This record gives sequence, structure tokens and C-alpha cells, in this order.
Amino acid sequence: MKKYLVLFFAIVFSSCGSNTSIVNSWRDPDVTITQEQFKKVLVVALVKDEASRRITENRIAAANPILKTSYQYLNATSQLTQEQKLKVLQDENFDGVISMRLVSKEKEVNYVPGTYTGMYYGGFDGMYTGMYGYGFGNWYGMYSPNFYDPGYYQETTSYMVETNVFSLKLNKLIWTGTTESQYVTDLGQTVDAIMQAVVKEMRKDGSLPPK
Repeated sequence: MKKYLVLFFAIVFSSCGSNTSIVNSWRDPDVTITQEQFKKVLVVALVKDEASRRITENRIAAANPILKTSYQYLNATSQLTQEQKLKVLQDENFDGVISMRLVSKEKEVNYVPGTYTGMYYGGFDGMYTGMYGYGFGNWYGMYSPNFYDPGYYQETTSYMVETNVFSLKLNKLIWTGTTESQYVTDLGQTVDAIMQAVVKEMRKDGSLPPK
């Protein structure tokens, strides 16, 4: 049996996830990914901003051809019930769903103290020794300029994101995890980092086979 979802999760994402870490996770003890056959998986980013949604879904879906973005299939179904939307996915032969949603966004302000640097122009000892016995370097060092970088307040934002893996065949959640990402500057790279952290945790808890 082909392990389609395993192939997806085995992908090494390009960016470093050093600013993203797993906060908590849970797996269905009765289901392992290697026992599931995912041939077509829907990627769903549950965010209000449409641009962020498409960036997130495109970033994940680009990793493997079995992954399909939700906006391609569900954007025209806004008037349908949940049961009708589920039937759309069944009719399209989807057997799995990966969803991501923003749980919380927190801002923190920290004070970074200033630094003091005294510039000293040495290296001329022994030259220009005059009546006072000072070399030029010693003399100039007494009057060398001093530099001070003032302190400042730095605002950092941390994002808590929940990633879920559903089996449509079993109609239940089989894995969920929450990640925390700090110093976010690029949405695409953050999505990569989140998926890296998810893969690492799923290997750790046995949801995925080791490398």
C-alpha cells in the first residue's frame, strides 16, 4: 500500500524552524499514518484574510501534488451546509484534510539597553615622543571620541497555530498539535517552520516512521 501522506510529511522544508516550536500535541492511539491511504488531501487555512489564506495553502500544497488548496474547491460553496460541503469533498475523492488555524496572537514589548563604546586610536606609541614623553597614540587616546547607542523598546509578536490532520474515511481527527512562532517576518517561511516542527513531533510520538 502506498503511503501518500507519509511522502508528504517526509518532505524537508527549506527554512529553519528555530523560532517555531511545538507547545503540545495529541494523536489518536488507534490510528497511525502508515495505515492510512491518502491519495488526495485538502489543505485548509482557517484565517479571515483571503491573501494570507492563499499564501498559506499554496505554500503547503506546493510540497506534493496530492495536496490541494481549499479555495479551489470550497470558495463557491459558502451557502452550503457542513454536510453538503463534506459531500463535495467526498465527490471529489478527498480522503484526508490538513487544517491550520491561528489560535492566538500576542505582542510583547522589551527594553533593549544601550551600549557604550570608547574609541582609542593606539598604534603610534614611540612616534612623536615630545617633551612630555607622550607618544601620539597615547596623547590622542585621551581625546578619542566616545560613542553611545541609546536603548530602545523592541516589540515582538508570537503566534500560536493549531495544525490538525483528519481522516475523511474514518471521519475523525487523527493528529493535532499547537506551535508557537516568534519573530515572524515572513508568512511563507513561518508556514514552512510550522510544518517542520509538526513533522519532527509526529516522528517523535510515532505517528510517522523515523527517518
